[in-house]
Amino acid sequence: MCRSGWAGTLRLRAGMSSLFPMDIGWRLADGLHSNVRRPAFGPESEFLDYIAKGEPTWRSTADEGALRRGGAFCLGSEVDHRSRRPRVELTGPLAEADWESHRPAVFGAAYRILGTVAEAEDVTQEVWLRAAAADLSEVRDLRAWLVTLAARASYNVLKSARVRRESYVGSWLPEPLLTGPDAAARVLMDESVSTAMLVVMETLTPAERVALVLHDVFDFPFGRIAEVLGGTPAAGRKLASRARARVAAVKERPRASRAEAERVLKAFKAAADAGDIAGLVELLDPGAVYVADGGGKVTAARRPVRGAERIALLAARQIELRRPDAFQIIEVNGHPALATYHGGELVWLDTVEIADGRITVFRRLANPEKFRHIGHI
Repeated sequence: MCRSGWAGTLRLRAGMSSLFPMDIGWRLADGLHSNVRRPAFGPESEFLDYIAKGEPTWRSTADEGALRRGGAFCLGSEVDHRSRRPRVELTGPLAEADWESHRPAVFGAAYRILGTVAEAEDVTQEVWLRAAAADLSEVRDLRAWLVTLAARASYNVLKSARVRRESYVGSWLPEPLLTGPDAAARVLMDESVSTAMLVVMETLTPAERVALVLHDVFDFPFGRIAEVLGGTPAAGRKLASRARARVAAVKERPRASRAEAERVLKAFKAAADAGDIAGLVELLDPGAVYVADGGGKVTAARRPVRGAERIALLAARQIELRRPDAFQIIEVNGHPALATYHGGELVWLDTVEIADGRITVFRRLANPEKFRHIGHI
């Protein structure tokens, strides 16, 4: 069901930027959630505590009727990266064709810096409104100008969101981005949008993250990066260098082919369905790590689970308790992922890293707020 937050058409002209100041964020409705965490007693939580040997698992309840953050116009599977932009009748210099050709770069910059689809959409919309209202006669490189706007806005969002992310319940995983044939909109693709890379980038400071993305992905000179961050070119160079050193290990990891990743995911699913612990252990590296993101919204291991046998026991037990009824392989962040459904609702999204035919890292996204844009079956 779609809810329109806009009435009529916005008529934008050069010089009208004062109508849309940056600080309003132009959100029409904030998602107001009532998330009250409580201890999750029962077989599943006790089992997770035993496996992870961590703190008690917590569940939370959320107001299902609350609007999605940022004033989502369409809820559920109908959300499109482009559908949330207001209808605009252009009377200024920015043509629709110009915007659409550069939009993947704008969204791509925001998503890489923020790691969330919803916030990247908000930034993209903000850039659209600013560009449509601006006088672009002095702009020499439109793509670079738009990406600069996106980087500044994303930097501000990331700084304000830092405290919220540091208090996140359990492990944090990025919001998945559909990149296969089912993707709603084109995105500038490379390895920097992989789940593994975004997880490491989350450990960077906001300034390091911006400097790395702008220089290594968009080839920005350090002088322009300094303008975004409010520092000097030398400082920007140091930030990018530190960030590059942190993410170097991810780039050096072996990358399985798409066919091998799909084969391993399907074999893992079949073994978990059958409760075949030995089969699961065979698919896992002895030092494998399992990371789950429930965000305090659903039951999930709050700490990484290490070791093939523990992960196998956990995977089989979760299938037994949740009893999912449908699966499919989809592409997110440029890699295959196993989507698991129950009653038509997406409940898990699994991605893996593989070396020598075995899973070294298993990531399970279970926070329902992070895959609402992917939809249902």
